[in-house]
Amino acid sequence: MLPARLRVFVVREPARARKVAVTDAATVFRLFRQMAESWDREHFLSLALDGKGRAIGYEEVSVGTLTASLVHPREIFKSLFLLNAVSFVLVHNHPSGDPTPSAEDVSLTARLRSVAEIHGIKLVDHVILGDGRYASMMELGQL
Repeated sequence: MLPARLRVFVVREPARARKVAVTDAATVFRLFRQMAESWDREHFLSLALDGKGRAIGYEEVSVGTLTASLVHPREIFKSLFLLNAVSFVLVHNHPSGDPTPSAEDVSLTARLRSVAEIHGIKLVDHVILGDGRYASMMELGQL
């Protein structure tokens, strides 16, 4: 059984279901921008992708404080395994509004990338949301 906080991304259309293709960080930003605008604390999510890079689900892994959230690899990878994810994107917000990756963001991303490689799941990007903007650790060369 899937955890209650795990959300599956399927948009219903007549006679078929369509999944959202995640082609870049801008797509991730569009998926979560409206949701993130209401967050007053740091939220950390994992976005699961199928073999064609389409979003199949996401999980809110952690809700923290104004400046941090506690994230453990087992919390991220549980939902990825349950969704049969081939790859994934990390997503979190900075309540300060500045999406620039912190030293902690860089360190955590490196750790999670190592765990992902062991399990054969590719970490595609880590997108940080701010006030109407985002930072992609992949685009910044930090992944």
